[in-house]
Amino acid sequence: MKKIILLISISIFGWIGWWAGAHIGMMTAYFISLAGSLFGVYVGVRINQNYL
Repeated sequence: MKKIILLISISIFGWIGWWAGAHIGMMTAYFISLAGSLFGVYVGVRINQNYL
């Protein structure tokens, strides 16, 4: 279950980062997506620790 939660949270926050950065440029979208994916890892781990 941990891997599924991580996959979902990384995908969601990475997509949000890409969407937010795409208005500025391609490289900005990439780096904001990377930061969003890292935040998704944090959120996924916290969900696993607190709720599962």
